[in-house]
Amino acid sequence: MRVFSMASLANAAMSERYEKGMRMRRKVLGDAYVDAAEAGKNAFDEAFQQLITEAAWGSLWARDSLPLRERSMLTIALLAAGGNSDELALHIRATANTGASPADVMETLLHVAIYAGIPKANRALNIARETYAELGVEL
Repeated sequence: MRVFSMASLANAAMSERYEKGMRMRRKVLGDAYVDAAEAGKNAFDEAFQQLITEAAWGSLWARDSLPLRERSMLTIALLAAGGNSDELALHIRATANTGASPADVMETLLHVAIYAGIPKANRALNIARETYAELGVEL
């Protein structure tokens, strides 16, 4: 009979969540982005990368309660409202994988303008425009 300690059970759950998170992260952000992020991690930021893979991607994004399109729009709204420009561009790029259209992003940013402020929405709109141009998406 095999005896499992609480630590080994927790590690197994974290490992499962990490693997689930990595699959979701690749699905949303794409293999090229994730491969580059993984290649660039080091001993200093390895714990941070594990945390976001398990918590954001393995726990939150992997939930079945919202479709990826809606989760993507919520994320874009929150990033725009918080002024998180780098992450916002990343998630605008990810809409190619989540099913959120440029029209969906515009609707999201209109909500940001009313509920978080026009300057934040204006900055987010510029980031979206620049990001779509880089992707060759005609608006």
